[in-house]
Amino acid sequence: MGQKINPKGFRIGTVFTWSSKWFADKRTYKELVFDDAKLREVLMAKLKPAGLANILIERSINKIKVTLFVSRPGVVIGRGGSGLEELKKFIEHFMRTSPGFQNPYDLRKSAGDTGRMKVELAVEPVKEPNLNAYLVAQNVSDQLIRRMPHKRICNQTVERVMSAGAKGVRIVLSGRIGGAEIGRKEKYQAGTVPLSTIREEVDYANSPALTKSGYVGVKVWICRKSS
Repeated sequence: MGQKINPKGFRIGTVFTWSSKWFADKRTYKELVFDDAKLREVLMAKLKPAGLANILIERSINKIKVTLFVSRPGVVIGRGGSGLEELKKFIEHFMRTSPGFQNPYDLRKSAGDTGRMKVELAVEPVKEPNLNAYLVAQNVSDQLIRRMPHKRICNQTVERVMSAGAKGVRIVLSGRIGGAEIGRKEKYQAGTVPLSTIREEVDYANSPALTKSGYVGVKVWICRKSS
C-alpha cells in the first residue's frame, strides 16, 4: 500500500465531516470552492497568533456562517468584542470582491438580492491543542524556523501529545534537517497510528518550515481516542 492518501480525506463521512457545507450548481461550484480556499488561506495567516486550527464554512442564499476553531479565543474576540466586529467587516469585504459574488449565475442575484451578503461569525475553543495535528505541526515548524535542535523539538512534542491522551503520534521531518548537506527523512513515533483502519480517528496535517537551508517538511499524524 502506497500510503499516499490523506488520512482525513480517507475518513470523510465516517469519522470526519466536510469543512464546507453548501450546495451549488455546476456553473457556480468552482467559484465558491475557490472563494472558500482563498478565505481559509487569508484567515489562517491573519489569525495565526490566535492558534487557528480549523474553519467551518456554511452558505445559504444570502448568508455565510464562518465558525473558527481556535486555541486562544480571547485574541480573536478582542476587548468587548471589537476583534469580532473587525473580523466580520473583513470577511464581508472579502466576499464582496470574490469571484463567487460577482458571478452572473450567483444564487443571490437570481433571488433578486443585490445587497451585501450577511456574515455570521462564531468562535469555538479547541479543548486540547496538543491533540490537534495542525497546531502541533505549526508549533514544530515555528521552532525549526527559530533554529532549535530538531531532535529535542520532536521528542518533547511526542511526549506532550501522548500525555494529553493520544493513542499514538507520528512526526516525519524531511529535507535538509539541521542544515545538512544532503536531505534526509527522520521519523519520531510513540503509540499506535493505524492509517488503514477507517474507524480510528487519525488527525493529519503538514506545515513546511522555511529555514536558512531551505524548506524542511513537517508531517504530523495523531491518533485520538474515540469519544
